[in-house]
Amino acid sequence: MAFEPNIVGFLCNWCSYAGADLAGVSRIQYPTNLRVIRVMCSGRVEPAVVLSILAEGADGVMITGCHIGDCHYIDGNLHAKRKYELTRRLVEKTGLKTGRLRLEWVSAAEGQRFADLVNDFTEQIRELGPSPLSGTTPDLGLLLKVRAAKAAAEGFRLRALVGKEEKTVTDGNVYGEEVTQEEWDKVMTESVETEYSRHRIHIALTEAPGSVKELSEKLGMGSQAVLEHIVALRQLGWVDVQEIRGTSPVYVTMEVPQ
Repeated sequence: MAFEPNIVGFLCNWCSYAGADLAGVSRIQYPTNLRVIRVMCSGRVEPAVVLSILAEGADGVMITGCHIGDCHYIDGNLHAKRKYELTRRLVEKTGLKTGRLRLEWVSAAEGQRFADLVNDFTEQIRELGPSPLSGTTPDLGLLLKVRAAKAAAEGFRLRALVGKEEKTVTDGNVYGEEVTQEEWDKVMTESVETEYSRHRIHIALTEAPGSVKELSEKLGMGSQAVLEHIVALRQLGWVDVQEIRGTSPVYVTMEVPQ
């Protein structure tokens, strides 16, 4: 039986949903693989929601909104662009192919463009094949990584950075200093790596207590990096020492991070 992708599409109410509606009334044919979720603005699509959908086994996620400069809410699609970039970074960290994501702009008058995008993305997902998180035997190791990415996306630090990016790059920081896009991208890269790694460690300790060495071997992370994250997690109150095994502390989770 041929593989038929299961794709979730977020369509903004004012442009891309209207474009999809135009495609329908114009009888323009496109694959039925897309499951549409109508949102008021593409900027409302949170990275954690996309990661949750991928964790549930969706083969692909497409987000469509108004063209840049034409947003009904002025700059909602700029927020969508920033959130999508964070989502892409986190998906890349997990090892899941970023080709399973797409962000596009479609106006209310572009019914044919909408149909073409659905056709193209569906073929792209067909080439990638079924998600390793779909079916009755998902890749559990990958699933834990996606769960860590979702937890990182829900955390305050990454949400705050995404929210401040547009203003900071445009107007500078609170001290009036200019911040280039390159400098900001470096901050985001480091922050994504830190938050993702800490949540991987937290999830691993939620499953079972462990030492730095055990965590290093289980997660494929350097012992020094694990130790540094453990120190930070203890300061946050997320983990603590359960016991001393030989000469090695064994850590356990204290609470679910908020």
